[in-house]
Amino acid sequence: MDRADHIRADPAALAGLLNWRARVLHLEGLMPVIGDMGELVWGTLADTAEDAELVFLGLLDEKACFAAVPQEGATGPAYANPRIWQAMQMLSPADLAIYGGARSLVDWHARHRFCARCGAGTRLTKGGWQRDCGTCHAQHFPRTDPVTIMLVEHSGRLLLGRQPRFPPRAFSALAGFVEPGETIEEAVAREVFEEAGVRVRDVEYIATQPWPFPSQLMIGCYCTAETDALTIDETELEEARWFTREDVARAMAEGRDGSGPFAPPPSSAIAHTLLSWWLDKA
Repeated sequence: MDRADHIRADPAALAGLLNWRARVLHLEGLMPVIGDMGELVWGTLADTAEDAELVFLGLLDEKACFAAVPQEGATGPAYANPRIWQAMQMLSPADLAIYGGARSLVDWHARHRFCARCGAGTRLTKGGWQRDCGTCHAQHFPRTDPVTIMLVEHSGRLLLGRQPRFPPRAFSALAGFVEPGETIEEAVAREVFEEAGVRVRDVEYIATQPWPFPSQLMIGCYCTAETDALTIDETELEEARWFTREDVARAMAEGRDGSGPFAPPPSSAIAHTLLSWWLDKA
C-alpha cells in the first residue's frame, strides 16, 4: 500500500477521495473481518456510519483506503486474544501488514480522544495521522514503541526464556522495551542482565518487525554472553535455559506441536526468524 503522505496533508485532496470508489476496511471492533479465502474484507463508505472518524490508510490499486475508529480501544493485551493469533495465521503477509497498521492507528485514536496536555477533546487531522487539540493547540501523533528482542549465545548455546503467559513448553528470545535516552545496544545489555543476570557484549542488529498490538517495533539483535551463570528475575520470566544447536534445530523442525526440547515461537513472530537465522549462520 502507498501510504501517500502528500495526500494526508492536503484536506482538499483527502475530501476528493471520499467517493464511491473509496474502500473501507471491515472491522469488528479491532478485529479483522476475514473472507472465505482468508483475505481482508473491504466495503464502501455506504457501509460506514455518517459520523464515523475515518483514518486514511493510503492507496491500494489506485483506490483510497480507510478504516473507521471504533467506540473503544483495546481493553487488554492483544497476545491474550486467541482471535489475534488465528488472524495472523490466516492472513497473507500483505493483508497482515495492512491490518496491523490499521489496527494500531484506530486503536490509538479510540484511546486518545482527549488532550494529554489540557484534557479537552481532540479532533482527527492529517487523514488520521495526527490529532489536534482545539483548546490549547497541542498536536498528538500515533506512537511506536521500540522493543529489543535478542538471541544470547554462549559457547554454541542459546539463552531462551519463557514467561508465565506462554503456552506449555514454549520458549522464546528475551525481549524488553528501549527506555528513554538509551541506545539499542544499551537496552539489549540492560534487559538481558535484568531478566537473566547475564552480562553481554558485541550486540549486532539482525532485523525488525512491526508488532502493532498495540504499537511496538521489534528490533531483533544478537549478542554474546560473558558467562552462562543465570540469575532469573521471576517477575519477568518463569524459566530461562541454555539450548544447544541440536536442541534448537530439533525444536524448529518439529514445530510447536512436536515433541522437541521446547515449542518454538510461531512462524509469524520475529523470534522464529531470529532462530532460523542463527541456525543458518553456523
